[in-house]
Amino acid sequence: MHRTMLKSKIHRATVTQADLHYVGSVTVDEDLMEAADLLPGEQVAIVDVTNGARLETYVITGPRGSGIMGINGAAARLVHPGDLVILIAYGQMQDAEARSFAPRVVFVDADNRITGTGHDPAEALPGLLRGDQVRRTPGSMDDDPTLVW
Repeated sequence: MHRTMLKSKIHRATVTQADLHYVGSVTVDEDLMEAADLLPGEQVAIVDVTNGARLETYVITGPRGSGIMGINGAAARLVHPGDLVILIAYGQMQDAEARSFAPRVVFVDADNRITGTGHDPAEALPGLLRGDQVRRTPGSMDDDPTLVW
């Protein structure tokens, strides 16, 4: 059996440009591509943290060290410059590989410079909650001082 697993992600990158009249894709700084183990033409999902939009496209290589995260083509109607996005690549693997596989997680600053890498997909940046922890008490969401809105 094959499983589709998280292969890599670039977490909370800032969209630097959006060009509606470009032929599809997302342009990604070559440094980020290498850190996230992304190849030109590789299928990725883009999740817009700012507005909730989700889409699929493919990667094209941007200039190394530029910090570019450029949304091209029709996706520019959904994702805009300044939006925070998560770029996700999935891989298909056999069950045994999937159980031990460690994805690449790339953290960036507001200029899309790499601030850290890891393998824990639930790891959170300072000030954010881990993806695998819930800090709310049922029935008291409005009164919970640990809940971040």
